[in-house]
Order: sequence, then C-alpha cells, then structure tokens
Amino acid sequence: MSGRKTSGWGETLRTVIYAVLIALVVRTFAYEPFNIPSGSMIPTLLVGDYLFVSKFSYGYSRYSLPFGLPLFSDRVLADQPERGDVVVFKLPKDNETDYIKRLIGLPGDRIQVKKGVLHINGEAMVRELLETRSVPSFAGRMIEVREYLETLPNGRQHLIWEDGDAQPYDNTREFVVPSEHYFFMGDNRDHSEDSRATVGFVPFENLVGRAEFLFFSQNGKASFWQVWRWPTTIRWSRIFNGIE
Repeated sequence: MSGRKTSGWGETLRTVIYAVLIALVVRTFAYEPFNIPSGSMIPTLLVGDYLFVSKFSYGYSRYSLPFGLPLFSDRVLADQPERGDVVVFKLPKDNETDYIKRLIGLPGDRIQVKKGVLHINGEAMVRELLETRSVPSFAGRMIEVREYLETLPNGRQHLIWEDGDAQPYDNTREFVVPSEHYFFMGDNRDHSEDSRATVGFVPFENLVGRAEFLFFSQNGKASFWQVWRWPTTIRWSRIFNGIE
C-alpha cells in the first residue's frame, strides 16, 4: 500500500514539474500574458484588458527570459518591428518595468507633434475626426475627447483620443530616433507617458514582444472573490479580439 502511495505522489510531482516546464517554455519562447493597468492606450486597450504578447515576433533578447537573465546580449533570430505595432517593452530607465505603447518612430526617423498632429520626417499624418464623446476623467469629472482615425506612412490605421490640441504633449521638439532605437506613443495622446517625455528612445534589446489578441477583459467593478458579479463585469465583446 505504501509503495503505491509513494508511486502516486511521484507521478503527481512529475506531472506538476512537466506542466511548469512546458508553461515556462511557452512563456519564454511563444506567448506571454499581460494585463493593462492604465488608460494610456485607450481606446485600443482598456484598463482591465488581458492580452497575449508574441515573444517570437522580433526575436529574443535577455528580456525574453524570466527575470531578464543576462545569458546573452542584443537579440537572436532578430526581426524588425513595423511602424504601428503595439509593443510591450522594458522601460529603459530601469530595464524592469513593462510598458505597452504603439511604435511610431523607426531608427533615423524625425518625430514631432505640432498642435496635436503627429509629424514623421516632416510630413503631417492624416487624422480623421470620427466623433466627440464625453468620458470620465482620471479625476472623476466628465471631459470631452475627440476620437480620430490616424494613418501612418505605411498605411497602418488606428484610433487615437485627444482632449484638445493645446495639451502639454501636443507641441514637442523634433526627436531624431537613434540607430537600433524606437519611438513610442500611447493612443490616449494627452494621457500617456511615452517617448515624448520620460520614456525616451527605446533600445531594440528592450522589446519584449508584439501584442496580438485579448483573452479576457473586465471593467473592475467586481472584486476577485465576488464570483456572482463576474458575468456582468466581463466585457464579453472584447474577448479574443485582435489588437490593431
């Protein structure tokens, strides 16, 4: 009897170890889950969204590994990101904090915002006003935002929000993106700490992966233990949506 019990525990332990190893390999080389804690990427990503990031899209760096283990430098199997990708990267000033933003500037690009309009290499990006809506601000009061469809030079289109065209980040100096670095901006243009401010240029090595699709989304109005409220707080229409 004791032998069978020992064998049973051993099989269970091996199963757990195999499961952990498989999960570790998938997380390191294929897909890693992330959640959205802030509104800097509204309307593309909402607070409470959970998404998968493909780790293989741009190749692998030390930041592809758990805890950022410095087993190698630069990138292996490197593939260049495309303008317009939504990317998770490590914040350059600490190389630890995960950020998610949209890739706007490639190496060598000149980036500037003038009166709220994005300029790339001296050309103003087309933005089409879709609607004006009232939304709650971070302070709780209602504010009006304008939703635009912005088109990048490679034809990629995405939605952005603007409070107006005279906010602190709506007029910037011209940024020249260094070699092997990228320039990122949030889609919620007036409420995003990005390459226009404290984030700065992001080295290629710091890119973790490309945001691919949502696998869960909830509006935060129910605590984890309030199971009975989950069905009314889950944003069912967002689940399994691709990220453009």
